[in-house]
Amino acid sequence: MCHKSSPHGAQRNARKNFTWIPLRFIQATHWFLLSLLLWPIFLSADELRGSGDLGVVIERAKGSVLIVETSNHTRLAEINGLGDLSHASVVYSRDQRYAYIFGRDGGLTKLDILQAQVVNRIVQAGNSIGGAISQDGRLIAASNYTPGGVKVFDANTLELLADIPAEFGQQQRSKVIGLVDAPGQRFVFSLFDAGEIWLADMHNPRIPQLQKFKQIGNQPYDALISAEGRYYIAGLFGEDGLALLDLWNLAGGVQRILPHYGQGKEKMPVYKMPHLEGWAIAGNYAFIPAVGQPEVLVADQRTWQAMQPITVVGQPVFVRARPDGRHVWVNFALPHNDTVQVIDVMNLTVIKTLKPGKAVLHMEFTPRGEEVWVSVRDEDKLVVYNTETFAEVATLPADKPSGIFFTNRAHQIGL
Repeated sequence: MCHKSSPHGAQRNARKNFTWIPLRFIQATHWFLLSLLLWPIFLSADELRGSGDLGVVIERAKGSVLIVETSNHTRLAEINGLGDLSHASVVYSRDQRYAYIFGRDGGLTKLDILQAQVVNRIVQAGNSIGGAISQDGRLIAASNYTPGGVKVFDANTLELLADIPAEFGQQQRSKVIGLVDAPGQRFVFSLFDAGEIWLADMHNPRIPQLQKFKQIGNQPYDALISAEGRYYIAGLFGEDGLALLDLWNLAGGVQRILPHYGQGKEKMPVYKMPHLEGWAIAGNYAFIPAVGQPEVLVADQRTWQAMQPITVVGQPVFVRARPDGRHVWVNFALPHNDTVQVIDVMNLTVIKTLKPGKAVLHMEFTPRGEEVWVSVRDEDKLVVYNTETFAEVATLPADKPSGIFFTNRAHQIGL
């Protein structure tokens, strides 16, 4: 006899064989499995960080650099073995990840500041004095004293692409100073011994196109380019005045500005040459460190006519404008190298004198200018000031610090 089970009986049997799983257990299992899937993402997020608040500080005596971050005033790493950094400078890749460090011994180092490791290092000359990165970020140029000239490298590999000897006269070679990048994929630099300014078009990096401006003045010792990339200005050590080249009007040639400054005055001994690359433009004024005078020169940028200079405590070295242009900060050569003064741009007077410590060598503003970092070589420290209240907000140890270079320079012409 055949027995057929009813649908209701089958359902009852299924219910007997089914094990009920609590809802809470299902939810917990779901989140556990999801966390396993997302764990690598969470881990990567913890390891990744941006580079916009990072910077490099040169420790000149022992050939090392510090990687620092400005948000929390922290030392992140120290990189050693970078050669002679007694006159070192730094430029950044446009993604702000790589720092290119130019040493006095001709060393060129590519440093990954996120991984805190050297990517590549070459010695490209016997005596070097700085460098620049091209407008498109693909070329690195180094200016050299020995042998005098400029060498251009691939920013990725540091392969040599071009060698530009600074030749003049009867097969002589000049020291090269004041190398900067300029709009139009160009580099501009000055020849100290020849008294010339050269403009190198690098659209074809293996065959640079040179334009030379001669008899610009005696012994150009440093130079700068204005923030918008229009004016290239070379300081003259062998005579008074400055040489200006308007890159928008090359046919106009080199003009002399402030030509009579210093005539009839007894100059002080020059203990340290001022850095024109550390000049300042604020409002309509250009502030330029004087050579051999305890003054900051002031020129109307619209006409380049001299105004009344500002008397300061000593011979200025760096004249730096806060990013908003309201104040200008100045440091000095011996015997006042323990002092920093602040100039109010509205009334062109000194409003604050600070004493960070012995041998102040450099100042660098954070990107929006709320703080300034000051290197104090002989006291082995970095001092951070609030630029509104002038209060000291932090001190970090550093071994004989000199230049401070923050990554926002990656997006500024000439830095």
